[in-house]
Amino acid sequence: MTAHALFPRTIPALSHIALIGNALPRRCGIATFTSDTRDGLRLSYPDLHVDLYAMDDATGVSYDSSVHPIVASDPAAYRHAAALIEASGAQAIWLQHEYGIFGGSAGSHILGLIARTTLPLIVTLHTVLEQANPAEHAVLDALARRADQLIVMAERGREILRDIYGVDDARIAVIPHGVPDRPFVDTAPAKQHFGFADSKTILTFGLLAPDKGIDQMIAAMPAIVAEHPDALYIVLGATHPNLVREAGEDYRDSLVTLAARLGVQDHVHFINTFVDQPELLDYLAAADVYVTPYRKRDQITSGTLAYAVGLGKAVVSTPYIHASEILSDGHGILVEFDDPAAMAHAINGLLRDDAGRMALAQRAYTRGRSMIWAASSAAAMQRLSQSLPAVANAARVSATQLQSAAPTLRAVQRMTDGTGMLQHGIHSIPDRDHGYCIDDNARALILVNRLSAAHHAPSGADRQERNALASTYAAFIQHGWNPDVQRYRNFMRYDRCWCEDVGSEDSNGRTIWALGSTAADADAASHRGWAVALFDQSAALTFDLGSPRALAFALLGAAGILAAHPRHQLAHAIVDHVAAILDRAAVTASRPGWTWFEAELAYDNARLCEALIIAGEVLDNGAYRERGLATLAWIVDQQTADAGYFRPVGTDSFFRPRAAPLKYDQQPLEAQATIDACATAYRVTHDARWLHAARTAYRWFLGDNDQGIALASGTDGGCFDGLMPHGVNLNQGAESILALQLSALTISGLPVGVDHVAHSPIAA
Repeated sequence: MTAHALFPRTIPALSHIALIGNALPRRCGIATFTSDTRDGLRLSYPDLHVDLYAMDDATGVSYDSSVHPIVASDPAAYRHAAALIEASGAQAIWLQHEYGIFGGSAGSHILGLIARTTLPLIVTLHTVLEQANPAEHAVLDALARRADQLIVMAERGREILRDIYGVDDARIAVIPHGVPDRPFVDTAPAKQHFGFADSKTILTFGLLAPDKGIDQMIAAMPAIVAEHPDALYIVLGATHPNLVREAGEDYRDSLVTLAARLGVQDHVHFINTFVDQPELLDYLAAADVYVTPYRKRDQITSGTLAYAVGLGKAVVSTPYIHASEILSDGHGILVEFDDPAAMAHAINGLLRDDAGRMALAQRAYTRGRSMIWAASSAAAMQRLSQSLPAVANAARVSATQLQSAAPTLRAVQRMTDGTGMLQHGIHSIPDRDHGYCIDDNARALILVNRLSAAHHAPSGADRQERNALASTYAAFIQHGWNPDVQRYRNFMRYDRCWCEDVGSEDSNGRTIWALGSTAADADAASHRGWAVALFDQSAALTFDLGSPRALAFALLGAAGILAAHPRHQLAHAIVDHVAAILDRAAVTASRPGWTWFEAELAYDNARLCEALIIAGEVLDNGAYRERGLATLAWIVDQQTADAGYFRPVGTDSFFRPRAAPLKYDQQPLEAQATIDACATAYRVTHDARWLHAARTAYRWFLGDNDQGIALASGTDGGCFDGLMPHGVNLNQGAESILALQLSALTISGLPVGVDHVAHSPIAA
């Protein structure tokens, strides 16, 4: 074990995040906030890489190439985004949450994304409902459980999270809404620019909707105009897109009609457009008084209010949560909801007292200096950075303890029910949403067979337990056979309904492999007999396969049949057929410096080499044997880091023609395939360098890898799903658990103490 695998490595500083919300040019407050947040982060942290994932509501908004859209109504789009984020190299996720922007009941689709990522998660809650309906409450509960930190923009939000949702106060941060860094300016030049020089200007901006209370402000205008005939109320903003879709411009038209009915149509100026930030700030500069007459008391965030305070405006507002806090202590004026007379009284007082209005504006500007984007970004970045060590360290396990761990079925049993082995886990919990697949049940059957053949706990309760598991996995395979099309199905839902009539070529090849393993290694004679019978019925499908890996799997199965029944004609024909194809592929694809079966690397690579080595044994063909060893030597060299530890071909490397492999994402399946192939090479050659290569690959599970973090999750035999740029994927699926246990079984069968050779290229 190398020293660096035994001690935690320094966790890198935060340099790459995924930001999720809405994005401009979509016209809404969350889009403005999210885009401004990204721009603020880029300005304050030039070396920080920010990926922006934007919810797309299918209204035809066209995003630039730097934005990754997520179709809000499509659950699969959230899962795809999770995969993109995991593969991107991001170290943390910052989610902007508002109920109206995500699909599903109360926006529940977003839970599908965060459940399938293992990165630290910070959530900014733009709404925290004190009286949420059950669906809204459930979504916020789930977000709170998953998030490392929750950000709110008002102290009342912290109180609601703590007292109603039971969130630990230490996981809640109050960070004010960010605002642009603009100097305090006189209104006269901006008024002149917009043609308002002769007016006392009152401004409201934002998307128009009934809960904004614009009608109440218009109702206040007659009293304001009576005292200030030069008063002009500017209503800046397009109608909310959702409202337009449902009712067109009926709401705006009703406001225009109201102003005319009250005789103030010449004093209310509607600007029906969504302005970009520079123009918006110019309009704000022109305002003598800013007003937010909103009707929702529990509104915890208002970007428009934050901007007004940040630019130093005298503000009159109804007492919703955000306004009550940000305008407290003499930083603005609050009036009761739905009280036009009180609104008019407050505004008239400001318009008649220039000195008082200017003093209020200066106090607001001073408060706003603590809210500029640089300050809010720094506070959020601190929270994001603090979340990194806790997640990374959660995966760290003592490599010394795990080095000699024997194979165990505990994690396998955790993922197995009466139907079979479930294919995915959310952390260590089986994910029933994704059901089962024949691939994993075939692997599980191979594991219990090999445990029986290796005589691990060969009698008593353990033996009965293994045979019971073998029966479960064998029954799944039997049920997967579709005689109508002479193929195996692969995916099954949790309700035991098959998702397809024909599974992938790989799943069919791997099932043939499991049958051969059962015929050779199963403890129960009845299982061995079943496997041979089903092999005879189904294995001829091999001759129709085109995938090199599917063919290799089938060859391994045929070799298992021949180990038990040396004169089995179909099995012999399969080995002969597949070996010729693999050998020809290696000859055709190889180039100087590229000794391989294909023009690109993919998954389960070393299985191709293992199959050809075994074919050389079965057929007594030295050329096949040497070609298998040569290709294995090449792939082992490709998967060896300069420091000597194992670095599997990452998924980022797949299908890149004749390109050197990339680091991430590293999967347990690659380590297992390499261990098995190297063990086979040692058995054939008795060269200790193959033992060294096998054990080096096994130590990858224990923490001797690029991150210095163990993939083996603990004493129950669990295994994390992959090594990513940020650490490990904390989910534990069947493939990963089985890869670890099959690898441990192979390693336990190797001779001890004969692989202490200096590291050198295996082909030397």
